Amino acid sequence: MKNLFTFLTIFLFIISSLQAQNKENPYSNYRSSKKEITNMMLQQAKDWSNGDIENFMEGYIKSDDLKFVGSKGITYGWQQTLENYKKGYPSKEHMGILTFNLLEFDQLAKDVFLVIGEFHLKRTVGDANGMFSIILKQLEGKWKIIADHSS
Repeated sequence: MKNLFTFLTIFLFIISSLQAQNKENPYSNYRSSKKEITNMMLQQAKDWSNGDIENFMEGYIKSDDLKFVGSKGITYGWQQTLENYKKGYPSKEHMGILTFNLLEFDQLAKDVFLVIGEFHLKRTVGDANGMFSIILKQLEGKWKIIADHSS
């Protein structure tokens, strides 16, 4: 009887520990999603650094629903965001070498993340650095930025 009591006590302890872990992170795909988002952003940095704004923009939802918040206000839509990037960064010298420092990953829902980080542009025309917060949504198996606030 004492062995049964000990077994039940240990069993209940393990079950309660597992339930507590599930409450802390109810989304089982956190690690794999974080890795996929990181890889997507590394590809964006590579594309940008190669002077390829169009491929850089593959990280964004190709929709009029995209929202980009910058120093000049809100831009709506993928095409307008692309045009703004082309106007603001007209040459490879203006684009420079892009790196990200990803600081926070917050999973808001199974298919939605908030990522906060820093961007660094090393350029011959003068370096540029700032902060960003982006909201990403998983669409058709790929993570896409649906809102970007960069400053």
